[in-house]
Amino acid sequence: MIPANKKIVYVSRDIERALGLTPAENYLIVSNKTPYSQRIHKQYPDSVILIENPNGEIFGTTELLGHEITKKIISDLKTKVADSADQTSDEPFILVFKNTLRVESVIKANNWKVLNPPSNLAERVENKLSQIRWLGEIGTKYLPSHAAKVSKQIVWKNDPFIIQWAHGHTGDGTLLVRNREDLTAIQEKFPERMARLSTFIAGPSFTVNAIVAAEKIMMGNISYQITGLPPFTDNEFSTIGNDWGLAKKLLTAENLQTISKIVEEIGNKLRTDGWRGLFGVDLIREEKTNKIYLIEVNARQPASTTFESTLQDKVRRGRPIGLTTFEAHLRALLGLPIDQDLVAIEDGAQIVQRATKNIQSIFDDVAGSLELAGYEVVSYENTTENADLIRIQSKESIMEGHGILNAKGREIAEIIKTSRCNLQV
Repeated sequence: MIPANKKIVYVSRDIERALGLTPAENYLIVSNKTPYSQRIHKQYPDSVILIENPNGEIFGTTELLGHEITKKIISDLKTKVADSADQTSDEPFILVFKNTLRVESVIKANNWKVLNPPSNLAERVENKLSQIRWLGEIGTKYLPSHAAKVSKQIVWKNDPFIIQWAHGHTGDGTLLVRNREDLTAIQEKFPERMARLSTFIAGPSFTVNAIVAAEKIMMGNISYQITGLPPFTDNEFSTIGNDWGLAKKLLTAENLQTISKIVEEIGNKLRTDGWRGLFGVDLIREEKTNKIYLIEVNARQPASTTFESTLQDKVRRGRPIGLTTFEAHLRALLGLPIDQDLVAIEDGAQIVQRATKNIQSIFDDVAGSLELAGYEVVSYENTTENADLIRIQSKESIMEGHGILNAKGREIAEIIKTSRCNLQV
């Protein structure tokens, strides 16, 4: 997939983010040493490099980039290129899940080449406040009614609304204000904080991964966004998974046309500003009117990319028909021509168990029970509240309807609830 004269080193806190492509000689992965990453390392010992923290903690991406092992890997690759008789070979490229100022600083300090778009553009697009200005007319057309205000100046007007802080992750920065008491509590805690206010829209939400290439915008497969379901999270706005099969059932032809238009407009604006590669768009369909609204733009590789690409690869079954979303992402970043469409998928789902008040870690018997039931399992070494503990992936839908698990979804929830978890009662 990657030309022989190109080499990419994907440095990732969680190895799962980098597994949209099979590790190979010219696609190396550097990540933390965990039980799950060790399983991947055994399959690809020459292409997966794991770093262990002597303190037992997980390194962040910035720490992994600054580690001596990573520096030696990249130095050796650069030396190999310099000594090669093949003058077409390029120096290795660094790729990360999300480019930030800290990440970018380490890369620049080491004089490395990074594939990700600039961090300042990613920040402008993702920041909930600057995003309004960046979207401009697109936001006016597709966002729910919105405004930006200092928390203490917000006035209760007898209708529920959404407060979003400038930064949040998987719903952590989103609050639903149902009454005056909710607003008062927020204002007392964060009186000077700027917030984005939006009209509350009730209905199912969806997400789509898309790619900005030099010559076109490529839209991936739309998934229903699984949000806020217990026992998987305590946060009603936390995104905990994707269901590609349910999205097919819920969205009308008119909905699909609107979503395609929104993605195209956002993609073209990103391209004009110099963006290349993956971005994500979150949307919601209002229950009463069936109208599609834009919720969010994520200027980075969305977390669902890896599994979408895995499902696409299974559809191809080894045939050279179409590209996976991750393959198109890499080709766009490398400036390579893209002459194939993305592979369409009809089914599949994944759901994440996050750290909650009652489930603060996952033991081996949970993963074992889920694997025996036919699911793929990715485990994480996280401890912070609402962080990923375990990702469960299914070839089929796990949702029956909006906010309703089907038999497979209920089976997953039951295994988690009855297995030997670290329960805090």
